[in-house]
Amino acid sequence: MKRARFSEEQIIGILKAAEAVGNIREACRENNISEQTFYRWRRKFGGMEVSEAKKLRELERENTELKKMVSIGSSACVLARGPSMGMGLQAPAGMPRT
Repeated sequence: MKRARFSEEQIIGILKAAEAVGNIREACRENNISEQTFYRWRRKFGGMEVSEAKKLRELERENTELKKMVSIGSSACVLARGPSMGMGLQAPAGMPRT
């Protein structure tokens, strides 16, 4: 995965500086970013303070960990049921269900 060039704190600083200047193209040129990147950042971080961005990063990290736990748990559940019960498959005729 590509490493980010700017931290959340730097992004918020760039957004605030652009608001102060009022010229988005000029702010993008000074920071060597595209306008598309600026608008993507503004959609994600617009109106945030640095402390809020840190909380957002922590929540995103926690959410990722929880998703991994759920996927591992659901995989274990399917395996515990056995091949006849997992994924909606029926046991062959004459075989007892587990």
